[in-house]
Amino acid sequence: MTTLPAPTVALPALPKAPPALAARKRSLSVRGLSLLLITVALVLAAAASVAFGARGVTWADIVAGVSGSQDTLAEAAVAKRIPRTLLAVVVGAALGMSGALLQGITRNPLADPGIFGINNGAALFVVIGMTFFGMSSPYAYIWTALAGAGATALFVYAVGSLGGGGATPLKLALAGAATSIALTSLVSAVILPRAQVLDSFRFWQIGGVGGAAFDTIARVAPFLLAGVLLAFVSARGLNTLALGDELARGLGVRVGRTRIIAALAAVLLCGGATAVAGPIGFVGLVVPHVCRMVFGPDHRWLLPLSAFTGAVLLTASDVIGRVIARPEELEVGIVTALVGAPFFILIVRRMKVRAL
Repeated sequence: MTTLPAPTVALPALPKAPPALAARKRSLSVRGLSLLLITVALVLAAAASVAFGARGVTWADIVAGVSGSQDTLAEAAVAKRIPRTLLAVVVGAALGMSGALLQGITRNPLADPGIFGINNGAALFVVIGMTFFGMSSPYAYIWTALAGAGATALFVYAVGSLGGGGATPLKLALAGAATSIALTSLVSAVILPRAQVLDSFRFWQIGGVGGAAFDTIARVAPFLLAGVLLAFVSARGLNTLALGDELARGLGVRVGRTRIIAALAAVLLCGGATAVAGPIGFVGLVVPHVCRMVFGPDHRWLLPLSAFTGAVLLTASDVIGRVIARPEELEVGIVTALVGAPFFILIVRRMKVRAL
């Protein structure tokens, strides 16, 4: 008896994922992998910061120094590098995130705490407090720097808003550059006739993390944490602001409220970082641009990626400054300026600088 073959039933093809959904999944996976790679780079930079410096150390010295031993000069050097490394990570993350916030608020690719004069505003207030009020408390430094950063940000935005068209990116950049130059001159006018203030201020003015201590980091941590939380609160609104104020209002975004929250976050981050490390420039300019070109403009990803990348950049710059100038040290603010100045020229020459 011949057995007939069973009839074949064609199963319906499974529907393919929409192209937009597939692209979004790929984008999320790429961003997640990038965040993992940046985290690994940060761990390596932090390890290099502990291992390398003006004084050479062995593996045994590193293990003993990390464990808290300071019996030898090498172990003491390693123990001192631990808070220095932590401060470099914290300050770099704060500056990178503050630069991303300022660029999002103003839609200006040249926005940066240094170029907008916010760092110099914090420095001027600190100098005035040291010179005329005998300021010496660490908390006084922090509050004074925050007040200077906030006052400068308001002044630059007010000047950039004058005239027709409101606060355009070009007017904000010009107002910030002019304000930064004026504040630098005022700082010099205050400290140059006073040698005692000049001696204690000059290394802070260059920008560095060499005088780091755990108690200093603990004092500024609440301000930086508040800035980070406000930054993430404003992330979705900053995405909509990139479409323009009118369209953002049409989509239900409170433009003024979003800008105020993001600006307060930027001032807390930049002012807190400046209070403990001095006015370090170009980190807030370079880092958001690199992250935006690689990962896209979504601030929900741009802000944390800018924080991690800024931490890597500043930590690596501090290591470079310690290694290339042995047995002396080159302050990290000088190294970041050497890296950032050519990048700034490249942005001006090759990119459209009117708006993001």
